[in-house]
Amino acid sequence: MPAARESLLDAAYTALARRPWSAVRMVDVAAAAGVSRQTLYNEFGSKDGLARALVRREADGYLAGVDRALAGHADPRDRLTATAEWTLVSARGNPLVRAMLTGCWGERLPAPALPAVPSGSAGPAQRRADGPLPSPADFVALVRDRAVGLLAGPGAPRSDTAELARTCELVVRLALSCVTAPPADDGVADLVRGALYRQPVS
Repeated sequence: MPAARESLLDAAYTALARRPWSAVRMVDVAAAAGVSRQTLYNEFGSKDGLARALVRREADGYLAGVDRALAGHADPRDRLTATAEWTLVSARGNPLVRAMLTGCWGERLPAPALPAVPSGSAGPAQRRADGPLPSPADFVALVRDRAVGLLAGPGAPRSDTAELARTCELVVRLALSCVTAPPADDGVADLVRGALYRQPVS
């Protein structure tokens, strides 16, 4: 039930914006999504399963935005700058993304365990939510590797991309530092461009 699943995740996200996760009730999420509580439990298994699926969806949304930022410009430096800007904007606008990127889960948020958990559901979507969730270090590697893959092109030898990988990781880590300590006047673009000025990117 993909439509019901998305409606439930939307309802859970909306509920989380209004109250701490500990106060979010499964019955209210089901009612807001217009489905039965049994459908909610069939889809996610438990409140923790719902939390894991919600965190996974927000992680996927952030990474999809990274892909758009990397594809949206011709110049490699502009691609990396756009990726850093997206990281900052996404973290500011989405508390779950911010928590995933920084590892700082506040008391208002769910804090699902990062390792995989056993699943009693046979549904592939549920198994995916029960798989391991990315840590902040995983996000650095995921974004770095996406950037290298797009900037270097398919099949580029690893030896030829080592310097590019270091540059891409520098940009990701600079963006994450701006998430935790925002620069004045949204200056992440200036910081990234300054860092890239002396870095090989092509």
